[in-house]
Amino acid sequence: MIQQQLRQLLPEREVNPTAALVLLSGSAAAVVAWKWLSKRWIQKKMEEARRTRDEGLKKMAKAVQQFREQVPSVQTDVILSLPLLELSEKLQEGSLSPKTVLYTYLEKALEVTQQTNCLRHFIPECEEQLQEIQRQREKGLLYGIPVSIKDHIGHKGHLATCGLVQCLGTPMQEDSVLVKVLKRQGAIPFAMTNVPQSLFSYDCSNPIFGQTLNPLNHQKSPGGSSGGEGALIAGGGSILGIGSDIGGSIRLPSSFCGLCGLKPTADRLSLAGMTGPVSGIVAIPCALGPMARDVDSLALCMKALLCQEMFHLDPTVPPIPFNEEVYSSSAPLRVGYYDTDGYFPLPPCMRRAVQETREALQAAGHQMVPFSPPRIHYVMKLFLKTFFADGGRAWLDAFTGNIVDPSLKSQVNSCKIPRLGKKLLALILKPLFPRLADYLRTLCGMKSVKEMWNHHHEIQAYRTEFITRWMELQLDVVLCPVLGPAFNTGYPGKLLNAISSTMLYNVLNFPAGVVPVSTVTEADEEELKLYRGCCNDPWDRTLKEAVTGAVGLPVAVQCVALPWQEELCLRFMKEVETLSRQRRAA
Repeated sequence: MIQQQLRQLLPEREVNPTAALVLLSGSAAAVVAWKWLSKRWIQKKMEEARRTRDEGLKKMAKAVQQFREQVPSVQTDVILSLPLLELSEKLQEGSLSPKTVLYTYLEKALEVTQQTNCLRHFIPECEEQLQEIQRQREKGLLYGIPVSIKDHIGHKGHLATCGLVQCLGTPMQEDSVLVKVLKRQGAIPFAMTNVPQSLFSYDCSNPIFGQTLNPLNHQKSPGGSSGGEGALIAGGGSILGIGSDIGGSIRLPSSFCGLCGLKPTADRLSLAGMTGPVSGIVAIPCALGPMARDVDSLALCMKALLCQEMFHLDPTVPPIPFNEEVYSSSAPLRVGYYDTDGYFPLPPCMRRAVQETREALQAAGHQMVPFSPPRIHYVMKLFLKTFFADGGRAWLDAFTGNIVDPSLKSQVNSCKIPRLGKKLLALILKPLFPRLADYLRTLCGMKSVKEMWNHHHEIQAYRTEFITRWMELQLDVVLCPVLGPAFNTGYPGKLLNAISSTMLYNVLNFPAGVVPVSTVTEADEEELKLYRGCCNDPWDRTLKEAVTGAVGLPVAVQCVALPWQEELCLRFMKEVETLSRQRRAA
C-alpha cells in the first residue's frame, strides 16, 4: 500500500520506490533520534544545574561549620532578631563583625532553604567581598549587611537562569550596576534566590530547581516572581533582598509572606545587567526594588542605592538622591482609598485590612478621601496586550524542548490556541464569562505596527486620565488592597488576572509598596465561605479555593504615590506600619 502511494507521488522518471521508502523511514528515525537526543541533552543540563546548586550549598555548609568551630560562642538568635537599622549600627560601631553576621545568616539561610527550597545558588565570592569591605577606607551605608538577590539580577560568574533551560549556558561576565553599588556601599551579596519559570508567574516553581514553599505554611505559595526572596527573608535567612516587579513580583511575595516590599518608579534604580526571557518591552517597564521585614530597612536600602556611584555607572538613572526630609516628615497626608477595584474582588480579609487601616489613619489625623480607579477591566487588557503583543510567540519560544512547569501549563496552553480559535472561543464565552473572553482576545496579539502605536498611545492616555483624577482630588497618596492572603501552591497559574490590584501600578509606573497590617482570622475564613466574586465565573470560584486554609497568615495593604515620589510612598508605608503595630499591641 505504502509503495503504491509512493509510486503516485514520485516523478515519472525511474525511481526505486523501495529505496525511497527506506530513505523516508530513515528520515523519520532520524527525527525521532534527534528529539530523543534533544530531550536527553535538556535533562543533562538540568541535572548539571541542580548538581552545581547542591555542591554550592555543601560549600556553604562547610564554610559555616568551619566558622562555628573557630567562633563557637556566637549569639545567633540575638543577631537574627536585630532589625536592619540596629544591625547596621552595631556593624558601623564595631560591636559586631561583618564576618560573624555573614556566617550567622549563611547558617540560617541553609536551614530555611532545606525547608522551603528558596535558594537557587550560593555566592562563594561573598567571602572575597567580606575581605574587600575591610579594606575600604570608608564604611558604606550597608557595611557588613548580607544581601540576597533574585536569580536574574546579574552577578559576575553566575548564571541568570530565569528558571529556563535556555539560560543554563553562559555565566554573567560582570556584576549588574545594582550589585556593583551594593558592594560599593559595603553590602555582601551571598545568595541568589529561586524564581518561577520565565518569571511570568506569581508562583515560584520551575522544572530545574523545583517548587519554593512559603515558610509560614508549606501548603502555600510564597508568591512570585520574587518568591525565593520572599521565602528566604520571611524564614529569617536574609535581612535584605532585591527583587524585581513588572506586574506585582515584589509586592505579591511581600503580601504572601508578611514582608514589606517597594516597587519604585521604573529607572529610579538601574536595570543594567538584569536579564529576562523576553526583552524590549518598554510600554510597561520592569522595576527593581528592596524587600525586607520593615519599612525602615527599605528606606535605608534606597538611600544607599540612590548615590553618585549609581548615577555615574548608569547615566540613564535620574540623579535624584534620597530625600530624607520627605521620609522623616510627620505632616498630615491627604489619602485616597478604595477596598476593591471593581474587576477582581479580593477575599474579605484583604478588604477588612484596608478598612481598618483607613480608620486608623483617620484617627491619627490624616484626611481620607474616597477614590475609585477608573476602568480596571480596560487596564488589564492593556497590560496583557503589552506582553502578548505577538500572540505569546516570543514567550513560548523560551520553553526549550517544550519543558513547561505544571504551574504554567494553563497559560501556555491558552497561548498555543490558534489565533482564530482564540477569537471564536472569546465570542462564545463573552455572554457567560466576559473576563475570560477578554483574556482570550488579548492573547490574539496585534496585527500591525499601527495597532502597536495606538496601544502605546492608549497607555499614555490612561496614565493622563488617572493622574488628572488624582490631582483633582488633591491626593498625596493612595491606600488600596493587594492580592492575598497566600495562595495554595499551584493556584497562581490558574488566576493570572487576579493580579489587577498590583498590575495597575505597573501600567501607571507609580511607586507602590506593601505593608503587612493584620492576619487572617477564623471570622475571615467563615466569611470567605460567602464569597461570590463579581462575575460568577470559574475565576471567582478558583480564587475562593486558592486562599482557603489561611488562618494566621499575613494580611497586607498597598500604599501608592505619584512617579518619582518613592520617599513619600515609604513615609506613608511607615505611617501605616506604625499604626498597625500600635493597634495589634493594644
